[in-house]
Amino acid sequence: MSSVSLRNIVKQFGTFTAVHKANLDIPEGAFVTLLGPSGCGKTTNLRMIAGLLDPTEGEILIGGKRVNDIPIHKRNLGIVFQNYALFPHKTVAENVAFGLKYRDVPKSDIPARVQAALDLVQLPHVGDRYPKALSGGQQQRIALARAIVIEPDVLLLDEPLSALDANLREDMRVELKRIQDKIGVTTVFVTHDQSEALAMSDQIVVMSAGRIEQVGTPEEVYNTPASEFVANFLGASNILDGQCTVADAHSLSIDTRVFGSVEVAAAKAAGVSKGPAKLVLRAEKLTLMDPAADTTGLITAPATVETVDYQGQTVRYFLRIGDRQLQAINLIDTRPFPTGANVIAAFRPKDCAALPGSST
Repeated sequence: MSSVSLRNIVKQFGTFTAVHKANLDIPEGAFVTLLGPSGCGKTTNLRMIAGLLDPTEGEILIGGKRVNDIPIHKRNLGIVFQNYALFPHKTVAENVAFGLKYRDVPKSDIPARVQAALDLVQLPHVGDRYPKALSGGQQQRIALARAIVIEPDVLLLDEPLSALDANLREDMRVELKRIQDKIGVTTVFVTHDQSEALAMSDQIVVMSAGRIEQVGTPEEVYNTPASEFVANFLGASNILDGQCTVADAHSLSIDTRVFGSVEVAAAKAAGVSKGPAKLVLRAEKLTLMDPAADTTGLITAPATVETVDYQGQTVRYFLRIGDRQLQAINLIDTRPFPTGANVIAAFRPKDCAALPGSST
């Protein structure tokens, strides 16, 4: 059963269309991320699910029930905003209890519910403090406790980690997923950060310019992108123009100027047929090797290192192969290849995907 469904949702602001015919089914208990750049429509979709915006067209269903005309306070949703929206003049316990006061919860039960929520976010002893006495990460946890204490049908998270520093963000995304797994609530998470989406999600909804580009598991959207936009937005990809010369139910053969003929599994080339095609090769799948190395079973091309971007455990190389510049991201044990080095760029055929090409 779908916990949340969007049916042909359109949202217009004057003459500007922010969301174009969005159709989406979010399974019960799933952690689903709306991912995309600023202005792609992800937050607009979240706000329509919440009841903060009305769709121009289409239907929104929660638990199979149409909610277009149901106000936000009657949808039983937990919401965590980017800025947490805690009341500075209320204690932590009062903040967490706020939503319970507007529901049919006996007053005598509220302290225990609040304490259980604080225990869940691992802040059991801060109930009598005020938000200003807490760190950013602690405030984020309190906002989450306030959202889940009401036992919502759906939890909506609007970039809740964006105000945290990088190390704390990584810690909090692990913690947030732990909490979601424990309580099993259907969660819709909005972010523009691909690493958050890949690490936390059961499903990712990639959006661009108000349209849903692809819906799938992290592995599906990363390894088998449905469009050039998805391939470029998630990670670093090399996209090479080519011609599909052979296509059957099992594999396709794509001729490229850079690597010659490459065989691609049909499962990783949806929509590709004979004619123009694009080969998609993730930067971390392209390995740099010494010219004397054994390259048996690999697709290879001689390359020259133009730029070295050292990142500690990994290094990003910008390579020149013929008239093309490609990227490679490799783990390193000692020192990276230097600028100007002549190397072999190599990859396994099973590590690439394909997209339909343009006939123009």
